Amino acid sequence: MTGSTSGSASAPAPLTGPAAPCWVNLMTRDLESAQEFYGPVMGWTFRPGKLGQEFSVARRGDVPVAGIGAVATTFSVAVAWTPYFSVQDADAAAARIRERSGTVAVGPLALGKGRGALAADRDGAGFGIWERTAPATSPPAPDGHAHAWLRLRTRNAFDAAIFYGEVLDWASGRPGSCEVEYATDEVIVHCGGRQLARISSGAVEAAPDPLVRPHWQVNFPVDDLGSAIAAAHERGGSLVEELARPEGREATLVDPDGGLFTLTDVHKAADTGAI
Repeated sequence: MTGSTSGSASAPAPLTGPAAPCWVNLMTRDLESAQEFYGPVMGWTFRPGKLGQEFSVARRGDVPVAGIGAVATTFSVAVAWTPYFSVQDADAAAARIRERSGTVAVGPLALGKGRGALAADRDGAGFGIWERTAPATSPPAPDGHAHAWLRLRTRNAFDAAIFYGEVLDWASGRPGSCEVEYATDEVIVHCGGRQLARISSGAVEAAPDPLVRPHWQVNFPVDDLGSAIAAAHERGGSLVEELARPEGREATLVDPDGGLFTLTDVHKAADTGAI
């Protein structure tokens, strides 16, 4: 991944992908089972990853949109969708995480064409950092919308924005850096003029409900939300929460291995400029 890139109105730069400010990855226990679930639910196909037999890349058409790695057991971490944010220097970013009371659980270590680390912020929300060490290109998002976008549910949105801003160089004014907008009760992160993430307050670290604990929520656009929910049910997934938001109808589900993810009606979201 590299920093945010610009694009024309007809082909906006993707927010998630190999050459975008963020990449999303599922850490799971069994690669084949994950592919059998997410393929029909999301309409994805898969190609082997370059990191070994336990990795694959999900594709929407010809465009890579997400990674899947059967590494949850190896790294002793929960099954989860995790955003990996682009950084210029993984070692420097890891040091900034530790200096600000975050945790670096794995890395930085060499991964394919770059170096990455798995971390958690000071409230316990997991995320990754990624330094690309080789050139990469990423085609525009299919149909002109983003592959995914994010919501951080955290204890205090403004404290979290300061943490991530300092770690990831947001709102620095440097070319390609993401910008931060402080809304009434949320913080909104824009990259390349488009929304990448929303940060919301109110999470409780000790809550038994995983939706209430601090976490990064990965949100995928779908053409038919009802059909996607039905496909998830047919393959052992469960509906956790369904909401009507201003940006569109939204459903949070859990896959058969315990990974939470969110789907949004792409047509409604596109009308609001959320993708």
